[in-house]
Amino acid sequence: MSVIIHHTSCPCCNSEKINEVLVAKDYTVSKEDFSIWECVNCTVRFTQNIPDAASIGPYYQSSAYVSHTDTKEGLVNQLYHIVRNFTKKKKRDLLQQQTGLQQGHLLDIGAGTGAFAQTMKEAGWQITGLEPDASARTIAKQKFGLLLQMPNKLYTLPQAQFDAITMWHVLEHVHDLHSYLEQFNVVLKPQGKIFIAVPNYTSGDASSYKKHWAAYDVPRHLYHFSPKSIDILAASKGFTVKAYKPMWFDSFYVSMLSEQCKNGSGNLVMAFLNGLLSNLQALFNVKKCSSVIYVLSKK
Repeated sequence: MSVIIHHTSCPCCNSEKINEVLVAKDYTVSKEDFSIWECVNCTVRFTQNIPDAASIGPYYQSSAYVSHTDTKEGLVNQLYHIVRNFTKKKKRDLLQQQTGLQQGHLLDIGAGTGAFAQTMKEAGWQITGLEPDASARTIAKQKFGLLLQMPNKLYTLPQAQFDAITMWHVLEHVHDLHSYLEQFNVVLKPQGKIFIAVPNYTSGDASSYKKHWAAYDVPRHLYHFSPKSIDILAASKGFTVKAYKPMWFDSFYVSMLSEQCKNGSGNLVMAFLNGLLSNLQALFNVKKCSSVIYVLSKK
């Protein structure tokens, strides 16, 4: 039986000062409309009336969901794979630079089909990968020999085991938001770092596309973070944001998807211009980037 979650207070900071700000459509699977609300206190936005963790699965059942299927169908997904080959190495470099380690223990949550985990494994890191989707786990095993585990494994991992925890576009999907972050405090080494990449609804491309902004991705994206909301959430769990890093390619990728949402077909010229304009706005303020990587450390 499907259980619907209706928030009467902010799912991040628990403030009751929450208001509806827009209605967005699920363009990927159901074509249903979902209301998005915003917290006056911490500025996080969140999807209202969402299926609970046990019943949201059908909303992920799409051949177009590239992180679970590795599909190269269509121009946008082909471009995604080209860019991913570049960005996974940039993520590796960022992780090594921020941790000060060439090798160590990594916990990769929401590992998808294992592309990043494999990159770190090749760099000599010991990998623990968690992924809820069975088909993605199968692809990771077939393609890379990676044995990814279910996310509930997080709660049985040893204390202070990991030098780094990564969540690349994953935190916005997690129903157990607070318990995840609390458990990170348990399994992360004292000097360890957490890398959280999420879309940024205060970006230029989000402002341009409004309800058609593809990174709202309702109802799969439960939360829509701003830099301020991540700062407040991290602090409430004993972490400090040490660095904000841009994800320059996301503005173009999201703009291409947003053009499809808005017009039914991808206007590549308009998508490129909107992506470029968004990046120009973020050039001197990374907190305006389409997606931001937040590097967290323990207080």
